[in-house]
Amino acid sequence: MSVAHDVTEATFTEEVLNSKDTIMVDFWAEWCGPCRAVSPILDAIAAEHADKIKIVKLNVDDNPQLAIKYQITSIPAMKVFRNGEVVKTVIGAKPKPAIEADLAEFLA
Repeated sequence: MSVAHDVTEATFTEEVLNSKDTIMVDFWAEWCGPCRAVSPILDAIAAEHADKIKIVKLNVDDNPQLAIKYQITSIPAMKVFRNGEVVKTVIGAKPKPAIEADLAEFLA
């Protein structure tokens, strides 16, 4: 996978929870300026580290039940999943080096 792609409530279990890969879910919304700012950064990280982490996007407006389940109160919020469990949470738009630092344990 070279860039982040969308997941929905219908595909979340299969693509995220049942995956053996390390998956980062970007919880975002179209109206969110910081979400739009971080999106190309996440696409670049997904392309550069496709062998280590997969990045998917979940629109919180279109998938409110998952936003509630994962207690998304501020966006952008990114949660890293391994074996169906959240192992890391990153909140807010940050420059690429800061996001890579947050994800260092998964990108090594």
